[in-house]
Amino acid sequence: MRKLKNEELDRLDVSQFKKASKTKVSIVLDNIRSLNNIGSVFRTADAFLIEKIYLCGITAKPPHKDIHKTALGATESVEWNYASDTLTLVDELKKQGAIIIAVEQAEGSIQLQDFGPTTKDSYVLVFGNEVKGVDEKVVAASDTVLEIPQFGTKHSLNIAVSVGVVVWDFWAKLNA
Repeated sequence: MRKLKNEELDRLDVSQFKKASKTKVSIVLDNIRSLNNIGSVFRTADAFLIEKIYLCGITAKPPHKDIHKTALGATESVEWNYASDTLTLVDELKKQGAIIIAVEQAEGSIQLQDFGPTTKDSYVLVFGNEVKGVDEKVVAASDTVLEIPQFGTKHSLNIAVSVGVVVWDFWAKLNA
């Protein structure tokens, strides 16, 4: 075995990415503080052909050197938009027919492995602030809440890790 070179990976360029069929999933970042986390989310969104990222509240917007450091150009491929208020955005997306899913620890949450997305639906995954999580009003407005099972001593995962886990799970289930 040998490690593949980048030119052997057969990746899309930015124009091909923009034309490619996308996974029917968008991501909402609800008041994310860390610019490195934001950049990591862009890279994950690029890797799994996510439709769009919505940056809300205090979440920083590209261009920014600290976002760029971890996004590595994904801010150019992945469509994004800024909304000042997450709840207002979620209400608008719900009216457009999207299924709103908060990723959070909450009463009545569904364990990630037990959720079965369908290819006919469009999903919006809401990820929250590194300390406070998804805003309580946004959780209440969501159609469902998904929880990533955890078995150690810590109460949460880093936001970028959570996005990676959930988006991979959705992509794998939708493309099975």
